[in-house]
Amino acid sequence: MELTIWIDSWQMQCCGKPFRRGSQVAWTLGPVDTDWLEEMLSPPARQAVDAAEDHHGGLPEGAEATAGTVTGIAAVHCRFEPIPGSGPPTLYPVQGSGVLTDIESADGWTPDHDEEQRFVGYLVQLDV
Repeated sequence: MELTIWIDSWQMQCCGKPFRRGSQVAWTLGPVDTDWLEEMLSPPARQAVDAAEDHHGGLPEGAEATAGTVTGIAAVHCRFEPIPGSGPPTLYPVQGSGVLTDIESADGWTPDHDEEQRFVGYLVQLDV
C-alpha cells in the first residue's frame, strides 16, 4: 500500500533526518492540517495526502511509527501575501499557488524558488 505523507519544512529543519528515494524510514504519522493544504495546493494534490509526519508532540503518547520505503519526493513551494485589511502585514499562503517539484532527496533545507515561491515542505510517497 502506498501513502502520501506531508512533512512540514520546519519539522525537517528542527530534528528530521534526511532521506532519499529508496530510504527505509519509520515515521510517526497523524492527521493532516487540511486547512493549510487547502490554501496552497490544488484539489487533486491535497486530496491525495493521507497523513502528516509529526515528531513534536502533536500526537497521542505511544503513537506507533509507520515503517516503509520512500518511493517519491516532491518539494512544495508556494507564494505568500497579506490578506487585505488584516492589520499588521501577516503573510498567508496564496490559494492554489503551490508548486510541486520532484526531487531525489530531502534534508529540510530545499531552497526557495525565488522571493515569491518559498519552500514549505514535502509530499512523500511511502510504500508501507
